[in-house]
Amino acid sequence: MTSAVAPKAGRREWLGLAVLALPTLLVSVDVFVLLLALPRLSADLHANSVQQLWISDIYGFLLAGFLVTMGTLGDRIGRRRLLLIGAALFGIMSLVSAYSRSPGMLIIARALLGIAGATLTPSTLGLISNMFRDAKQRTIAVSLWGGMWTLGAIIGPIIGGVMLSNFWWGSVFLLGVPVMILLVIVGPILLPEYKQANAARIDLPSVALSLGAILPTIYGIKQLARNGWSAVPIIAVIVGIALAVVFVRRQRVLTDPLLDLKLFRDRTFSTALGSLATYSFIGGGTMLFMLLYFQLVAGMSPLKAGLSMTPGMLAGMVAFGLTPMIASKFRPAYVIAGGLIASTIVLLFLTQVKPTGGSATLIVGFAIFSFFGVPLVALGTGLVVGVAPPEKGGSAGSLTQLSNEFGATLGVALLGTLGFFVYRQVIDGRLPAGLSGDVASAARDSMVGTVTTSGSLSPQLQEALLTQARIAFTDGVRTVMGICAVLLFALSVLIAVNLRHLPPIGHEKPAEEQPGTDDDVPSVLTETAND
Repeated sequence: MTSAVAPKAGRREWLGLAVLALPTLLVSVDVFVLLLALPRLSADLHANSVQQLWISDIYGFLLAGFLVTMGTLGDRIGRRRLLLIGAALFGIMSLVSAYSRSPGMLIIARALLGIAGATLTPSTLGLISNMFRDAKQRTIAVSLWGGMWTLGAIIGPIIGGVMLSNFWWGSVFLLGVPVMILLVIVGPILLPEYKQANAARIDLPSVALSLGAILPTIYGIKQLARNGWSAVPIIAVIVGIALAVVFVRRQRVLTDPLLDLKLFRDRTFSTALGSLATYSFIGGGTMLFMLLYFQLVAGMSPLKAGLSMTPGMLAGMVAFGLTPMIASKFRPAYVIAGGLIASTIVLLFLTQVKPTGGSATLIVGFAIFSFFGVPLVALGTGLVVGVAPPEKGGSAGSLTQLSNEFGATLGVALLGTLGFFVYRQVIDGRLPAGLSGDVASAARDSMVGTVTTSGSLSPQLQEALLTQARIAFTDGVRTVMGICAVLLFALSVLIAVNLRHLPPIGHEKPAEEQPGTDDDVPSVLTETAND
């Protein structure tokens, strides 16, 4: 196989990237403004606790459930077409959400928003992989694209706070309408169309199996993390895993599967994808306990706790900008592994956080952790979509987001369970004398229970109980940080070993290492760019 020089992207591709960044920024902002708007909309719509959970969760459930299907669908019917269809649906459902008159109406609108959202990441990453064929340019493009999510996390609480201070709760959903209108208008002008030539129909039983595998599993994990061990979520997880096994077996025998399992045979692809999932697992757990520490131990409001993560988000944005430059001079394996080792040191430092005055330590620690973790996110995502065959770009893009969703959900569930277990073990032997049975029971159950019930106590007894609860909860935080440090170090070693064969970004690989050349593209893709 001869080596071919990948074509360079021009002004049109870079303008197209700006268009593709819009839905990424919007989805990130949408996540954070909903958290701020939830108390007010729940009061106005008279939503009970169960309805509030579905309003906040249904979007993520259906987004994750439809990722695999939408990634493959975009490869087959056209990534630009699917992106524009999804953008139009997202805009319409944002409008419906803003003017919902009942909890049921809002839940349905959020569900359809989740399905629309599932079209965005696979389509955008798939288009980026085709628009930016040069590895160095693709790394820059993916870094800029990923930085938009971080930017959304920064400005989301700010925009949401301003809008909720001046307008009704539905105004936060209207943010998506002009953005999606702009995308629908300029997308056909700036974005080329890519689709798989002579693609077969989507296998509907595989779609059903993928939904049956993903939805119950995520639901069960979230419920276990939120409410502890109970029969229904455990059964849901078991059903999801069983259907996942059936799904995998079906993909192996299909001539044109919904998910091509051959992608996982590539060492670079499987290592990068697994690393992204593991990092999301660690990030989900560490961020959970940092936010809980800020609120339960330091006494911050939810908004102030969220804003305390802003320095970390800003550090991440800086790292997204620097990563392509560094990775063009050093091997990706060493850039990623070096960053993870630095993050490991930060987590080890955070195992020494104190029950009082630890907020500054966590804020600074999270900023450094985020900075050094970004190379994995930026380069790992680029490797996943870059080594996948061009006709599988959408499918590869869907897997990156799915791995992030599963990793973060599992991290919150498992690491949350571990941290709360440590809290319960420590607080059980530290409860001050004189507590009623109800207060003692609530204190043993959770730190939230301690804070909620301690108001009925005398000032001296309340302070004694809260002091011991802070100590117990901080011990849980330390344990989680220590476990994550071990996992992160192991991940750095795995990446350094498995990806060490990759040259610096932009340096030509030997022909025998290339998964394919640009000469292969016309046989599997049809391009109908609007020139």
